[in-house]
Amino acid sequence: MSIVSPPAKLVIASRESRLAMWQAEHVRDRLVALYPQCVVEILGMTTRGDQILDRTLSKVGGKGLFVKELEVAIAEGRADLAVHSLKDVPMELPEGFVLAAMLERGNARDAFVSNDYASLDALPAGAVVGTSSLRRQALIAARFPHLVIKPLRGNLDTRLGKLDRGEYAAIILAAAGLERLGIPQRIRVVLEPEQSLPAPGQGAMAIEIKSGRADLIALLAPLDHLATSRAVQAERTLSRAFGGSCQIPLAAYATVAGDQLHLRAMVATPDGVRVASAEAHGPASDPDALGQQVAQALRGQDAEAILAICKAEAAIEGSELIAP
Repeated sequence: MSIVSPPAKLVIASRESRLAMWQAEHVRDRLVALYPQCVVEILGMTTRGDQILDRTLSKVGGKGLFVKELEVAIAEGRADLAVHSLKDVPMELPEGFVLAAMLERGNARDAFVSNDYASLDALPAGAVVGTSSLRRQALIAARFPHLVIKPLRGNLDTRLGKLDRGEYAAIILAAAGLERLGIPQRIRVVLEPEQSLPAPGQGAMAIEIKSGRADLIALLAPLDHLATSRAVQAERTLSRAFGGSCQIPLAAYATVAGDQLHLRAMVATPDGVRVASAEAHGPASDPDALGQQVAQALRGQDAEAILAICKAEAAIEGSELIAP
């Protein structure tokens, strides 16, 4: 068995939001515990996704806006690795980059957050619910057509501030972020997957590096969690089958039990009127096959027609944004 020899120093690129820094610090602490002779530093950066807050991600370039600057820092040698919330990572990475490790997944579920109401069911007609996700928008609209859904952008603290100022009756956030920042008391209720199926990769953290860095892959291997890696691989395979874009309301959530993997998925129109859903079990050792199997089952429920509607609506919205 070979012994990993760490470098004298490693640099982690991270967004500067409080949650992103928590995640980078978590990875730093894990690495320092494994390799105490290695100095691990964090390079905080502001991304385009952090700067553009007046439009939804689906209208301004998608998930890649949160990772591009971090990848540039790695490519230029200013950082060795980047830590991401996996749900923010595009399904197709730029050439020359790989995901080297998936940390053990945290809470993958959505959280209902409100100062005045106990649940989505308790919200009165016309109440404004904030979310940054077309997936959450579609799921809420399908079950609660009497509610008003408005975009909610910004880091976690910004979103909570907008709620506290009364701009929204409630907001939907990832439960993992609230738990990691030590404020689980803000959660009024955790939404089970049957109520709000999570996004691909939600609750998981990924480490990105330049491809070809066998030394880093070996160094990071102890951080990779096999069950998480298999589950999110199935989710991302399914998402990739439909274009892997945040312009479509798509949910995918896999769980591992022994040697079996269970994958549930959904695609919908943003208004929640048309929904296709499917699920299947398969060997945990072949997550790609399961992802493809469930994608095919969704296609059998007119998923392609649903996605065509989503893409047409996105194109119309995009043309309105650039109209004189």
